[in-house]
Amino acid sequence: MNPRPLWALFLCASVMVGGCGLWGFWRSQPVSPRPAAEVIRDAEAAVTASQGDRPPPPSQAVHGESDAIDRVVAVVNRDVITLSELQDRVAQYLRETKAELKPGEDRVLMETMLQGLVDYRLKIQEADREKIVVEDGEIKEQIEEAMKRLRTSTQEEFDAMIKAQGLTPDEVKRRFREQLLIQKVTRRKVVLRISVTEEEIERYLRENREKLETGLSFRARHILFKLGPRESDAEWDAARSRAEEAWAKVKAGEDFAELAKKYSQDSSAEDGGDLGTLKRGELAPEIEGPILEVHPGETSRPVRTTLGYHLFKLEWKDTLTGDALAQAKQQIREILFRQKYQARMDTWVEELKRRAIIEVRL
Repeated sequence: MNPRPLWALFLCASVMVGGCGLWGFWRSQPVSPRPAAEVIRDAEAAVTASQGDRPPPPSQAVHGESDAIDRVVAVVNRDVITLSELQDRVAQYLRETKAELKPGEDRVLMETMLQGLVDYRLKIQEADREKIVVEDGEIKEQIEEAMKRLRTSTQEEFDAMIKAQGLTPDEVKRRFREQLLIQKVTRRKVVLRISVTEEEIERYLRENREKLETGLSFRARHILFKLGPRESDAEWDAARSRAEEAWAKVKAGEDFAELAKKYSQDSSAEDGGDLGTLKRGELAPEIEGPILEVHPGETSRPVRTTLGYHLFKLEWKDTLTGDALAQAKQQIREILFRQKYQARMDTWVEELKRRAIIEVRL
């Protein structure tokens, strides 16, 4: 059985809760009033004593770590993060992304992953301080959902997949518990403090209407008056005069399509200048802009482009009304929510850091 889907499952879950991965995490303990140096010293002693004659973690060989004794690379209040834990996280990231690091990038990646681990621990600790509770039934639901996503039909198959990753059922339950804790504390501290008003949506719509209308359909006709072979000023003037003459006939009520057949020097002339049904963004801006500036059924003034002079008639165009407008507003609501969510999340994490005792020893 391929173990990769289990990695992907935990990686996906960690992204959803705003963490940086679940491999090697342990449950945060209550915040200690003791100095960080004492916590690190005691933690290193405990790690060293617990290792004994145990061989170094596989990830140390990958990253060229010769020291078989694990060490603390960061302390977050009373929690510690070890080098092997960080290396496991980096190894997982490289397996998932298949990234190839350039010289010097491994250090940057280690620092980035360590910062993610610090943020993760702070959120778990905050959930504990808020006395947030995760029920056993919630964890059971998460495991059942994981079994479905991993296409394991029995508990035995799921346990075999866990074992293949060097995990135990208790470890998986703990990690799902942490996911749920972060989801709940994030909802309380971030999500429930965000609102998107109708006024904000309308303002965004006004300021970005052109972008939101990209892809909507329209249909138009045109009459082209080309230049002569020399493209002289006199030829430009002659083309403009012919265009103004045709425009006067359109204003007098003559049929645009018939005038296109008679005057246009474009290949579309035989079709009455019909450009067909187009989507916004398909034509060059110098052509599409003048077309969409007029109302359906109206004809533009003579327009100069690199090809010569044009008359454009807009037959019809889709607009942001009805269902299209409702969909656009929902899209705007989601955009604004994501922007506010990220800003609030960043602020919240910074608040946690200001209150915390954090020491990095990477």
